[in-house]
Amino acid sequence: MVRAATIAAVVSPPDEDDALVRRVAQGDTEAFRVLVERYQDRIYGFTLRLLGDAAEAEDVAQDVFVTLYRHAEGFRGDAQVSTWLYRIAKNHALNRIKYLDRRGRNTKTALHLLRDEPEDGGRRPDQLHEERETLRHVQAALETLDEDFRLVVILRDLEGLSYEEIAEVTGLPRGTVKSRIHRGRTALAQRLERLMS
Repeated sequence: MVRAATIAAVVSPPDEDDALVRRVAQGDTEAFRVLVERYQDRIYGFTLRLLGDAAEAEDVAQDVFVTLYRHAEGFRGDAQVSTWLYRIAKNHALNRIKYLDRRGRNTKTALHLLRDEPEDGGRRPDQLHEERETLRHVQAALETLDEDFRLVVILRDLEGLSYEEIAEVTGLPRGTVKSRIHRGRTALAQRLERLMS
């Protein structure tokens, strides 16, 4: 999993990403490789948080990049490449959830790694244990949110997208995005309070 500092390091200028997508549309496999390397951890992390299953998330993340390769010519450039990829990932993940639900498989298994495991950093073992327990509670509470709320909370609070970017990813008006984030956070806080009391 990529840490926030690492994510910041791999974020590239939008013009550079746009040029890479145009090259992919012309069949440039090197440009495709660069985009995959640049975004694979972020897309995998996002799909993992939505699906809660590492194997399913890996499959969906691969599908996202297959879609990028096959439909690069459809990228109009009216959104950032990262936002476009999140939108593709969201659509694939929600379709996979529906597919698995129809098959009777519960995809809300343990939700993995909202963030990396806390590092020692000189803290006492009891402090690290408490942090890990809190993380497990957050994971469990996030699993219980409705898909619509879980999606926007993950995009905002864990992926760091702006309201505008989330609106582009989800196709929702900005006001609806803000409302769902607020309602999702409120529901999450209530569930956390119950879990931790």
